[in-house]
Amino acid sequence: MDASHDFQHIERVYQNAQAILQTEPDANEQIVLLAVLLHDVSDSKYAVDKSDEERILKQLNLTEQENEHIQAVIAEVSFNGGNELPTTSIEAKIVRDADRLDAIGAVGIARTFAYGGAKGRMLYDDAEEARAAMSLEDYRAKSTASVTHFYEKLLLLKDLMVTKKGQEMAERRHAFMVKFLEQFKQERDGIS
Repeated sequence: MDASHDFQHIERVYQNAQAILQTEPDANEQIVLLAVLLHDVSDSKYAVDKSDEERILKQLNLTEQENEHIQAVIAEVSFNGGNELPTTSIEAKIVRDADRLDAIGAVGIARTFAYGGAKGRMLYDDAEEARAAMSLEDYRAKSTASVTHFYEKLLLLKDLMVTKKGQEMAERRHAFMVKFLEQFKQERDGIS
């Protein structure tokens, strides 16, 4: 994995989840923590085998119900080009929002360019148009420029938050990204 999905990412997602958990007293903190720790183990961006996640879960001596719940939470986290699964539990809502919060704001900007650099993507491509609707295969198949990724995913996340706390936390981060993109465009165009 690259720096965009390293253990510091997991730590930040856990901090976000902890903040959201404080406002969701009915959530199972253990399920949330384990799902946060494991949510990128089988991430399709990195073509990792799903059996790694299952192997780790088997070693944790969980009940079958806990195991299935964690796997469901993990499956419901990903954006998947806008083809996300619906959240079926408060734990999934918390982990989804916590992960998405790390994709936006200052850290999200840094992660976007770290991932783009690791994949050899252009910073920006003025000729490239952001795709509005796409299948997961389309989303993964085309290596768009890093700035295009803001328009295809990151700027959409604020309105996709599913917890009240996640929505609140997303506001400032979203505004920062908008300001960044305005400044980026000015510098790119030689205005500032």
